[in-house]
Amino acid sequence: MVGMRVVVLSDTHAPRRWKACPPAVAAQLRAADLILHAGDVCTAQVLDELSGYAPVRAVVGNNDGQDVAAWGAEPTLELDLDGLKVAMLHDSGQAGGRLKRMRRAFPAVSLLIFGHSHIPLDEADGELRIFNPGSPTDRRRQPHGTIGVLQIESGQLLAARIVEVS
Repeated sequence: MVGMRVVVLSDTHAPRRWKACPPAVAAQLRAADLILHAGDVCTAQVLDELSGYAPVRAVVGNNDGQDVAAWGAEPTLELDLDGLKVAMLHDSGQAGGRLKRMRRAFPAVSLLIFGHSHIPLDEADGELRIFNPGSPTDRRRQPHGTIGVLQIESGQLLAARIVEVS
């Protein structure tokens, strides 16, 4: 496969919601070149489990403890993924004005990944694309648990999909 396949998760909320990697999530992870977790892991054991599939980068969520930070999760993260400038944080704030606010906060990125709301979102304004994978295990008012799958090649986001896993 050319380029990178990135699987994006957020809000796994272990061990209350994530007892072990759900089979539908594992099926997606097996083909991942990189896994991004946008916070509320709740226990570093999930990050260890995910690392068995592909390299993992994570940010700290509001429900994450010291073990998640000690594992290496940061408050915010900026990455270059095959030439694509990407930022990740857990909570992007209120929905109103989000794109404009995130563009000001991260002017050098083309893609911003976040979590917190458990509501899948893929939105763009021509300058910035914001992407929330939802939650695979705590769907709240959503019809399905979801994750995100990104295909990146030569600085371009070729595809961004929200994938139903429950």
